[in-house]
Amino acid sequence: MNASFRQLKLFLAVAEQRSITGAARVCHVTQPSVSMQLKELTESVGLPLYEMVGKRLDLTPAGEALAETARAMVEEWARFEQQVDAMKGLTRGRLRVAVVSTAKYFVPRILGSFCQRYPEIDIELEVQNRDGVVANLRANRNDLYIMSIPPEDIDIERHPFLPNPLVVIAPLNHPLARRRKLALTDLANERFILRERGSGTRTSCDAHFRSAGFSPKVRLELGSNEAIKQAVSGGLGLSVLSQHSLSTHLEDDQLVVLPVEGFPVRCSWWILYPRGKRLSPIAQEFLRHLEASAAELRGRFAMQP
Repeated sequence: MNASFRQLKLFLAVAEQRSITGAARVCHVTQPSVSMQLKELTESVGLPLYEMVGKRLDLTPAGEALAETARAMVEEWARFEQQVDAMKGLTRGRLRVAVVSTAKYFVPRILGSFCQRYPEIDIELEVQNRDGVVANLRANRNDLYIMSIPPEDIDIERHPFLPNPLVVIAPLNHPLARRRKLALTDLANERFILRERGSGTRTSCDAHFRSAGFSPKVRLELGSNEAIKQAVSGGLGLSVLSQHSLSTHLEDDQLVVLPVEGFPVRCSWWILYPRGKRLSPIAQEFLRHLEASAAELRGRFAMQP
């Protein structure tokens, strides 16, 4: 079986783009060139690698296996290139980070300071819901992953990163906003606007409510922190959100944090990657940068006792 490294990279692009046209675009080659290389690769393997169902490209079992092998080879080669650059005193290459949506409020700032130190590094930042990040983690598509509730069914390395306090928010003019202390029972008749089921915020929120024997009246479920804040400020109900998603001047957003007993809910952010994964030199450096940046962020988002 003969396959060139170029063919493997092209096939990996096809697998990730699920499109020959898309692969040609990201690889900066023509579509006929991709098709020709795929034909030669398929003949070399001796089994179909993909099939077209309508306009959708699906990998065959052999194609899935080849994509996994090609990904490992491309990553290993990139790791070698970074090691050689490090020996030459250079730091360049690509860093791929996947984070859940709420982490977008602080991770880009950390990436910014990292890029100032290492301007020749290219960054791929994927912001997805928790299910999307877990899927990437399971497939080992990125270098590092940041989320608040690590999956229990994947063998992973876990680095505690930051506190992720969850707070109850209300419209600034809400009657409860004038209270200095509230029990959960004071919220029994309130409507709630919560994150979608499966998100880290919703999972932690539901677990806290269950442990307290409280059943919120859920009016809406939304997949966006920004949409929830707009809905709350518009008077549609209360919500539970990460403190990281709130601005330092809540009054400008017509919002207030309610002093509810049992809140903030004490959650944490985690830096994750598959156990046994050999981090590239750039990923190792960014991991150190994340951990060094954590102290500053802990001071900004300090959890109230």
